[in-house]
This record gives sequence, C-alpha cells and structure tokens, in this order.
Amino acid sequence: MAEKWKDALTDKLCEAFLVLETTDEMYNFLEDVATIGEVKALAQRLEVARLLSESKTYPQIAHQTGASTATISRVKKFLDYGANGYKIVLERMKD
Repeated sequence: MAEKWKDALTDKLCEAFLVLETTDEMYNFLEDVATIGEVKALAQRLEVARLLSESKTYPQIAHQTGASTATISRVKKFLDYGANGYKIVLERMKD
C-alpha cells in the first residue's frame, strides 16, 4: 500500500522534515505547509498511539484526547499491522 503514494514529491517532503533541527523550525514549517486542523489531527493520532501503547482503553483515550472511536480504531490498526512508524517514533521519544 505504501508504495502507491511514494514518489519524488513525497520524498522531498520527508527530506524537508529531516532537515529541520528545532521544534520552532518544525512549527514554522507546519504552519506554512498544513492547516492548523491537519496538524492537530496528526498530533491527536500520535497521542492516541501513545495511549494505546500504554494499554489505555478506548473510553479512556476518547475522554483524554477527544478522538472518536473510529480514529482510535484506525490508529490501533496501524499500530498492529502498519509500517511501524508509530512504534519507531514512540520508542525514540522515550529517550
């Protein structure tokens, strides 16, 4: 599935994320490249993934994040069967 959306443009987007060095630089880039709603949705999904990895229940996660059960289920699916992106990020953020 992932190969369908990978191309030269998405390669450049990934490279753009990797060249940023500070949180402020990332905020500036995100503000220019995405809507506030899109950024907040991504942040919410990451928090949902973190809470799922801590074995929190769907109701606990929904209450804490405001995420719908559909969003929580989608994140759970990617945690269990995805490309391990969430797992890599969550593990590295622990350090």
